[in-house]
Amino acid sequence: MRTVLVVEDTLSTLELISTYLRESGYNVILATDAKEALIKAVQHKLDAIVTDVVMPGISGFELCRLLKKNPATEKLPIIICSSKNQEIDKIWGLKQGAEVYVTKPFTREQLISAVKSVVA
Repeated sequence: MRTVLVVEDTLSTLELISTYLRESGYNVILATDAKEALIKAVQHKLDAIVTDVVMPGISGFELCRLLKKNPATEKLPIIICSSKNQEIDKIWGLKQGAEVYVTKPFTREQLISAVKSVVA
């Protein structure tokens, strides 16, 4: 079973994403901020990370940069799932190391398609 780390500080969105993933057959690990995500990304064998951008402390963009700089996590595919929906946000997110950028609100199909696109 594939394992996905979901990083989201809004609990209702965290629950929604994790439910969609679990119902689609993924094992889900949760983190409510980037610091927790960095620890869990090293502790667990992950297949992908889904992260928000706007979070307290470390942003999702910065999380991408930190994950890509760490040899233990540099190859992990990252999906940004954010309400920041301007074209410049998407470009910037991809430049920070994300493979896919999904904007909120999203459908179950959009989220699962994004995860499937990075998890072989």
